[in-house]
Amino acid sequence: MDQKYTKTQLWFLVILRVAIGWHFLYEGIIKLMNPNWSSVGYLMDSRGWFSGLFHAIAGNTGLLEIIDFLNIWGLILIGLALLLGLFTRIAYYGGIALLAMYYLSHPPFINAVYAIPAEGTYMLINKNLIELLTLIVLLVFPTSKIIGLDRFISKKRVDG
Repeated sequence: MDQKYTKTQLWFLVILRVAIGWHFLYEGIIKLMNPNWSSVGYLMDSRGWFSGLFHAIAGNTGLLEIIDFLNIWGLILIGLALLLGLFTRIAYYGGIALLAMYYLSHPPFINAVYAIPAEGTYMLINKNLIELLTLIVLLVFPTSKIIGLDRFISKKRVDG
């Protein structure tokens, strides 16, 4: 079934995809450029349901290096994919998984106090959850098949 959008709908969905892509890319590049960056502090600060898992990752040097590598390059590759509209389905799922881990590590519970200040936390809802839900919305509106490099590799080209 072909997706039909108005020009306004299409452009705002694409702008949203690009904005989230920029956010992911920027976060990844900032971490890559800082040779001292590590997720250890963030993981040790976890207060969520899975804090034991996140603390265990932080306590295992080898596993922490793998997680840091995957976090940095995941952010960069997801960001680039969303910006370019290339392999967006994979990028959406990767972004959703990454944001879910961030959310589960630092859920915005009423009495949760974190060493790292949280921005945009409103009792169970925070910016990570909002961005995660936005990626889910974008997943069901495949704009990259119209405006993006996915249109060149798609088996079925969607006309806009």
